[in-house]
Amino acid sequence: MTSPAHIAIIMDGNGRWAKSRGLPRVAGHRAGVEALRDVVRAAPGLGISFLTVYAFSSENWSRPKSEVSDLMGLLKLFIRRDLAELHGQGVRVRVIGDRESLQPDIRSLLEEAETLTRHNTGLTLVIAFNYGGRDEIVRAVRKLSEAVLQGKIQPHDIAVHDFAAALDTSGIPDPDLVIRTSGEQRLSNFLLWQAAYSELVFVPCYWPDFSSAHLVEALRDFAGRERRFGGLSSQEAVSSALAR
Repeated sequence: MTSPAHIAIIMDGNGRWAKSRGLPRVAGHRAGVEALRDVVRAAPGLGISFLTVYAFSSENWSRPKSEVSDLMGLLKLFIRRDLAELHGQGVRVRVIGDRESLQPDIRSLLEEAETLTRHNTGLTLVIAFNYGGRDEIVRAVRKLSEAVLQGKIQPHDIAVHDFAAALDTSGIPDPDLVIRTSGEQRLSNFLLWQAAYSELVFVPCYWPDFSSAHLVEALRDFAGRERRFGGLSSQEAVSSALAR
């Protein structure tokens, strides 16, 4: 089975998982952290080099303050409790998203995780935090605009690779596969530029129920697909060549 080098996951359904069990939403988020641990531990053995998870979107700030506070607490707990294990396993942590508006304690915690694991060569765990695809693109445009104003680059010289390098994901390959749980079938402002040619798999279970077995099944689905990147399939290419 051919495994994608980079998978990205929209971890959706924590709240609905909790509601279906008569539990507070925070219980769903706690269970979601356990599911994340399971997937992070399983990923390297499945040939995955990069794992990007949608941890907190730039739109999530509109949720009730109590829920946002719970989510911040879980992030702190995850990093403080799991960082040593991740580091010991050779996991490199990268964080994408807008950091400028974050509280200093959250920002320093994320930077600590990146700094400690910077030289690790195992799985790269990319945490999308305070992240929105449109916001990322706007910030990249600002960065390139500043470069133009400073005379470092001419507008007509800006190429696709220049724009990609201005994104938060600079140096990270585009995801081969995007998985979304809970049955919803949309990207929800996640990796809009990077997912242009990603394969998409939508899993009906809520995120807290997602396990390494679900991940393996998604990889099987991926392995059965033919990626064309806007070109022809191998069969279509042969037919086209014979018709000439």
